[in-house]
Amino acid sequence: MAPGPGSEADAPELAAALRDGLLALDIPASSGQRDTLLRYIALLARWNRAYNLTAIRAPRDMVRRHLLDSATALPWLHGLSVLDAGSGAGLPGLVLAVLAPRRQFTLLDSAGKKIRFLRHVVAELRLANVTVVRQRAEAHEPGQPYDTVICRAFADLAGFVHSCGSLAAAGGRLVAMKGRYPEAELAALPAGWPAGEVARVQVPGLERQRHIVVLERLDD
Repeated sequence: MAPGPGSEADAPELAAALRDGLLALDIPASSGQRDTLLRYIALLARWNRAYNLTAIRAPRDMVRRHLLDSATALPWLHGLSVLDAGSGAGLPGLVLAVLAPRRQFTLLDSAGKKIRFLRHVVAELRLANVTVVRQRAEAHEPGQPYDTVICRAFADLAGFVHSCGSLAAAGGRLVAMKGRYPEAELAALPAGWPAGEVARVQVPGLERQRHIVVLERLDD
């Protein structure tokens, strides 16, 4: 029987796609970091068969649409503490935690199966800079607010501010990963949270539009 997606036969192809994609994004990553990201994808593909954590099934597609897409947000992180709101299967938080080991990441989600997966991955990959919390964003009360709160497919921008604005520290930021330019969402932003930057990013190997929206609180 021919090997299926994610088998050892695919490993060189996946490793090359990840290495070349990170180089194209000008993101430095050691061979150990790249290996950790590929182990994460292998775990995601395995758990996905039973728990349906993501609609992306093939590991080769996960490299582009999960690993490299998540990595595009790295330049917009601010400070040392990062909250991934609605982390789901760990995107983008787990990917960013591997690429930015000096930062501390909290992965927040309310779905039990996703939290079980995240805790397994953190233990399996020995990610000392990651904490997993099962909670809704609106109920989350950290000891200290975060320098950066990031989301990927969590809510529209107004909903993101409503749910997570209070979790950002003074001088902190909200970072939203979006597809097409979110013109209508930008127009509906609540007072006090202007868009400091809207940057178009290109995911290597992916033709779809992607944008990073940075929201910064206007202090009274």
